[in-house]
Amino acid sequence: MSTVVVVVPQQLCLMVSFKKSLPQQWGISVLIHFTPILTVWSPPRNQISQMTHCKFNGKSPLFVTWETGVDKKLRGCIGTFNSIALHSGLREYAITSALRDSRFKPISNDELNRLHVTISILLHFEEGRDYNDWEIGVHGIRIEFQNERGMKRTATYLPEVAEEQGWDKIQTIDSLLRKGGYRGHVTPETRRSLKLTRYQSETVSVSFQDYMNHVQTLRC
Repeated sequence: MSTVVVVVPQQLCLMVSFKKSLPQQWGISVLIHFTPILTVWSPPRNQISQMTHCKFNGKSPLFVTWETGVDKKLRGCIGTFNSIALHSGLREYAITSALRDSRFKPISNDELNRLHVTISILLHFEEGRDYNDWEIGVHGIRIEFQNERGMKRTATYLPEVAEEQGWDKIQTIDSLLRKGGYRGHVTPETRRSLKLTRYQSETVSVSFQDYMNHVQTLRC
């Protein structure tokens, strides 16, 4: 059993347990900061070091996804395929995905009580034989391709995306090409020419309501 610790203002912590165990070398806790996202909640800078007391060993690629509302409408999703320190990386990408995803306006204070955040730690990278060499609901995919101008582009979907959207493999690949900026006609040859890397992930999600339910009893 692993635990996520979400640091919030006034030195209050939300701890959410989840069943998928992260590798032991990463330690027993993962930390993401809600605080820097909403300046009205930001603690003094000298408190940050006091709050980040959990163990963070090792590095990993990661993504942070923000959603809002009961239907969990996407509000931001940014990450990295580089292996980075979880401690600093989660904080960095929590802020970046909330405020700097070019597809969306920055998350506002008014959305606070409807927020959900999901951390995805990326694992088990494998080069696919072709664009079909992955399994829906199991693998995330990252593709590399040349657009209609001959420029190299990349794009990714996390493991849950295709299943949540109800897409088959071809629909997923075609959508991912569009996401990566491909504007030409997608043909079977277009799909065959791309390079695909598949991966898996361990995830944990926390909602603001979870925080509100626990804020009276959990303190750091």
